[in-house]
Amino acid sequence: MDWQVGDILEGKVSGITKFGAFVALPGGKSGLVHISEVANAFVSNVGDHVQLGQTVKVMLLSVTPEGKINLSIKRAVSEPPKSEARPRRQEQPPMPSQVYVRPTPVATETSGNQDFEDRLKRFMQESDSRIADSRMYADHRQRRRSR
Repeated sequence: MDWQVGDILEGKVSGITKFGAFVALPGGKSGLVHISEVANAFVSNVGDHVQLGQTVKVMLLSVTPEGKINLSIKRAVSEPPKSEARPRRQEQPPMPSQVYVRPTPVATETSGNQDFEDRLKRFMQESDSRIADSRMYADHRQRRRSR
């Protein structure tokens, strides 16, 4: 057994557990492929990726002082194909309640007091409208929770 860390070996799957797969290596030794080292994709069930008796290529990751051999199937194969790579999260459009509508600019009048009064009135109307929308949304959420 003149193996070095990083060597690619071939072995047969001799056991499958919920935490990984045991691989029988040449020379009568066996090692463990942890569930995180089975495939480049998320693995919830090792049996979905390997079967008993299947011949697999593994990379030797480490050998502990107690003689335990840690292996990796995913590192033994080259880079994952683009189709297996994790898809990027797509940005979702904002919810209608999150959309901000900028108020239209107000034409200035000669009277500074009248201009201020108009802007204040428009602001109050928009504010009341937003509060009403917010209350309607909150009421809708409460009705949905109480079911």
